[in-house]
Amino acid sequence: MKISAPKPFTFEGGKRAVLMLHGFTGSSADVRMLGRFLQKKGYTCHAPQYKGHGVPPEELVHTGPEDWWRDVIGGYEHLQDLGYEEIAVCGLSLGGVFSLKLAMEKPVKGVVPMCAPMYIKSEEVMYKNVLEYAREYKSRENKTEEQVNEEMEAFKESPMKTLKALQQLLGDVRNDIDMVYAPTFVVQARHDEMINTDSANIIYNEVESIMKDLKWYEESTHVITLGQEKEQLHEDVYQFLQKLDWSVE
Repeated sequence: MKISAPKPFTFEGGKRAVLMLHGFTGSSADVRMLGRFLQKKGYTCHAPQYKGHGVPPEELVHTGPEDWWRDVIGGYEHLQDLGYEEIAVCGLSLGGVFSLKLAMEKPVKGVVPMCAPMYIKSEEVMYKNVLEYAREYKSRENKTEEQVNEEMEAFKESPMKTLKALQQLLGDVRNDIDMVYAPTFVVQARHDEMINTDSANIIYNEVESIMKDLKWYEESTHVITLGQEKEQLHEDVYQFLQKLDWSVE
């Protein structure tokens, strides 16, 4: 069975734009529901799909943060090309790290990092995530367990330079986080199984934003955008965006 790869989306809803960024091994589908919600509230939302994501895992290992950052910048410029002059950014996990990096380098109205890591628990944890992604992807292709196991053994032979580059990216953003001045709403799941949740405190304490807030979601795990508190998250993100100093209605 051929798996259709997730695609970027643009939901046009109004003159205020929001760039939405997914996480490592994730896809635009992870922020789609939030995008639809905000569209109904009058916001235009665009989410890029990073190179090497949502496709066979063998392609993931041949890409890295530089490729994905190009996709982030491409998404920002896509909104500009459509005529949007004021853009907020909202990102999940690695997308949250990219949202902070974007706020350092480009004009953004506000930034919403959701479950964004400021350091990695360990390279082993990251590698385990990649293997889980690879196995899940192969299982969805209706392959036999024997086929999946064989392909996984071959996959484990692939060099994973991506993980070192990812650690470098997190270190760079962490070191420069006081260069974020845009209004910031830090979102963190209390039961986040993927990252060290102290990352949320680091972001909140060290961004230089005059307007900033941190909210813990007590029932949620890492992919908070698809979790049981997603409706509350949707409303909270919307309320944060409403408080920003937009010059367009």
